[in-house]
Amino acid sequence: MSPYFITILIVFLAIGTLQAGVVRRVASPSSTSPSPASSSSNELRTDAEQKAKVLVERCEKHYQEAKAKQAHAAWAYASNITEPNLMQKVKAATEFAAVAKFVAQDLRHHDYRTFRDEDLKRRFKELTKLDYAALPENQFKELFAAVSSMESNYAKVKICSYKDKTNCHLTLDPELTEIFATSQDPEELEYYWVKWHDKAGKPSKASFQKYVELNKESAKLNGFNNGADVWLAEYDDPTFEQQVQDVITKIRPLYEQIHAYVRFKLREKYGSNVVSAKGPIPIHLLGNMWGQTWDNIVNFTTPFPEKKLLDVTEEMVKQGYTPIKMFQMGDDFFQSLNMTKLPQTFWDKSILEKPTDGRDLVCHASAWDFFATDDVRIKQCTRVNMREFFVVHHELGHIQYYLQYQHQPIEYRSGANPGFHEAVGDVLSLSVSTPKHLKRVGLLNDYEEDEQVKINQFYQSGVTKLVFLPFAYTMDKYRWSIFRGEIKPGEYNCRFWQLRNQFSGVEPPVVRTEQDFDPPAKYHVSADVEYLRYFVSYVIQFQFHKAACKLAGEYVPGDPEKTLNNCDIYQSTEAGNKLKEMLSLGGSKPWPDAMEILTGERKMNADAILEYFKPLYDWLSQENKRLGAHVGWTESDKCITSKFDFMHGRK
Repeated sequence: MSPYFITILIVFLAIGTLQAGVVRRVASPSSTSPSPASSSSNELRTDAEQKAKVLVERCEKHYQEAKAKQAHAAWAYASNITEPNLMQKVKAATEFAAVAKFVAQDLRHHDYRTFRDEDLKRRFKELTKLDYAALPENQFKELFAAVSSMESNYAKVKICSYKDKTNCHLTLDPELTEIFATSQDPEELEYYWVKWHDKAGKPSKASFQKYVELNKESAKLNGFNNGADVWLAEYDDPTFEQQVQDVITKIRPLYEQIHAYVRFKLREKYGSNVVSAKGPIPIHLLGNMWGQTWDNIVNFTTPFPEKKLLDVTEEMVKQGYTPIKMFQMGDDFFQSLNMTKLPQTFWDKSILEKPTDGRDLVCHASAWDFFATDDVRIKQCTRVNMREFFVVHHELGHIQYYLQYQHQPIEYRSGANPGFHEAVGDVLSLSVSTPKHLKRVGLLNDYEEDEQVKINQFYQSGVTKLVFLPFAYTMDKYRWSIFRGEIKPGEYNCRFWQLRNQFSGVEPPVVRTEQDFDPPAKYHVSADVEYLRYFVSYVIQFQFHKAACKLAGEYVPGDPEKTLNNCDIYQSTEAGNKLKEMLSLGGSKPWPDAMEILTGERKMNADAILEYFKPLYDWLSQENKRLGAHVGWTESDKCITSKFDFMHGRK
């Protein structure tokens, strides 16, 4: 018998023994029980719930051990992509799926919906979720193999240099990312965009389709209609999809103003033969492979170029900053809020720079919880620049969240909703990115602020934060539509670009067809990572920021000196203590309860983000009129559904 099946058998027998022991204690004539005269349905219910609590606590131990083992195997593979590590990752994931299934089945013998203890009810609800573990073992392995295949393909892509075709070792991070951030040659950018999407997207088409089929099967086994409903259920609010759509609707006027202005500036730089006056923006010109943020083109699109741009990269290099120093600065920020210092194990076990030993690894920055006391890590191929300085704070936000809720039972060791995790670090980034804070830490010298400088700052933040929202919405709107059967396999690529056009006003640099398959060229699609969490985080972080700034005395409505967009909560223990209180709940309460602790609000809304960017909206509205820049965009004609249509010029 294989070690895998021995492990599963041991777990099965252990859980079965636990359940049998509880049953024996319930039925034992020697057990203490109230006399018939004093017994009541309430007492019986309390007794049953107490026994259920004992059972759930014992089951949690096996669940936690298997989850920790899965995390270790996933880390080993992500930090060193080899076939043996992949086999260990699959094995650990399969074992965890089996344990999760046994735990869920065991706990389902109790009708937790009748429990009066709301916490116990919630614990049962969380532990009886099976997700992909609901699949039969062979299908689970097929699904895992499909996702691993996409992720591995994404991680291993290497591109030949545009200028030196003998050099075919360029990877997404850092080489291609750096090229998109710095190159202003549209032909070079188009070359790399096409090569990346051809290699990172198209080969994953068959695996993606297998993933879609098994995702649907898993959803049904879990009692959902489709995978979209599974993802949205994590937000525990039947109105949440509508809340998301309301945000998109409310920010649209501001987004259109930014889009119009940027398109005008790109047209000035690259000419009318590259950028049209009223059409979508060619995505490869936006300084990012996916056009998800546009901050890398601020050097020639900024409203007042004669004013010094906020960029401390040069100063960081001058002062000898290293990746370790950047993480130490992030740790100091959290400690200044009276939050938790990073444990030594973090420094001992994290990967904070790209290894030089030639191994393949997933360089995408990520924070990891290993479900043991103080075992938290980050894997990031960190480079010394201002953008990554902010990314460091973002990833440390995840780590801080892990540390604040590590006392919770295993099923509560998660964010209040998926977006909470992403928002925490960005709350710090909103403070860290202010001139006020950068001056405080000695990174910004000889920087004088006036109204034009402030508009530049708002613009730089807008093309980072605000323009991200339609992109983030599209990534899951697209997959929701596939999961719901609204987008069919024969239209996967063109419907993707249709949505990118509809919500972001962008298009590919060359004509794409259904022979191409571009969505998996984004990591989160290849890795089966729900993306709405990032959308949610970019909205609620402003709600968190507004509340924290009030607590820190840094934001006073109506005071021009204490505005929402000039707030630094560094060293505010008042703000930090409230953040800690919210974070320490983990997933133990519905997310509106957690949000209410800090903000006093129970819904996600766009009010705070629109207040933050109001000066930019007012300026752009006037400037676009002055320039005669068209606001809005036409439909794209850059995706054709079939070779026949392509050959006959049909669109």
